[in-house]
Amino acid sequence: MTGLASALRTLAVTATAGLLALTGSVAAPAPPASAAPEPKAPREFVALDAVDRTILQEMRYTTAHNFTGVPVDGYRQPLCVLTRPAAEALHRAQVRLLARGHTLKVYDCYRPQRAVDHFVRWAEDLEDERMKEEFYPLVDKSRLFADGYIAEKSGHSRGSTVDLTIVRLPALPTRAYRPGERLVECYAPREERFPDNSVDMGTGYDCFDTRSHTDDPRITGAQRANRQLLKGVLAEQGFVNLPEEWWHFTFRPEPFPDTFFDFPVARRSVAGH
Repeated sequence: MTGLASALRTLAVTATAGLLALTGSVAAPAPPASAAPEPKAPREFVALDAVDRTILQEMRYTTAHNFTGVPVDGYRQPLCVLTRPAAEALHRAQVRLLARGHTLKVYDCYRPQRAVDHFVRWAEDLEDERMKEEFYPLVDKSRLFADGYIAEKSGHSRGSTVDLTIVRLPALPTRAYRPGERLVECYAPREERFPDNSVDMGTGYDCFDTRSHTDDPRITGAQRANRQLLKGVLAEQGFVNLPEEWWHFTFRPEPFPDTFFDFPVARRSVAGH
């Protein structure tokens, strides 16, 4: 019986091969495996506007107006996403500022790891300096890692770090960046650098220069007072400033101090939270 079964199988294979040769038909390919679903945020994450709708959002990495010159990987929508404790602390700071005729404006909040990887690839491409004149005019691009401007991990990916500024009310709109427009150094006088509706902080956002250090001695007068106002109001609510960047604050204690997330910045990532 074993020999008969083997012969029958051989006959079937031979017949099938002959049919294909006559008809020119080929077997249909197997359907592709379905793409893995995008990761979602843990329930501890929320969209900031679900906690406070009055805080302005100017999410720079969804646009080309950032140091890479292109929209950054992982930013699907211009949306601030944070851990709930950080978002609620920002709300409390906003209440204090609104009473003084000001509002917070966020530039970046949670940042997926894929965005950080994009920054790393950009920093390694020494030929791409399209935004140098504005964002790092005095820094050789080959030193961005050594000088600490770019790193392979970011506290933003843990969900409790935010980049932000203060805007005086009533808030005027900030005009859109036009790719290819003439760039001006980020530390130039306010009336010369790219317009921003924020109060004058002495440099623009993401300025890779020591003048961005919160307590740089060259920053005086109203510019220094504005930095101290931002730092003081946020410190009252548990935020700690990164001394090298006047705009960078982390809420403490962080709910996820050791986890770097990679879900995309999009409403669907926090849907139902």
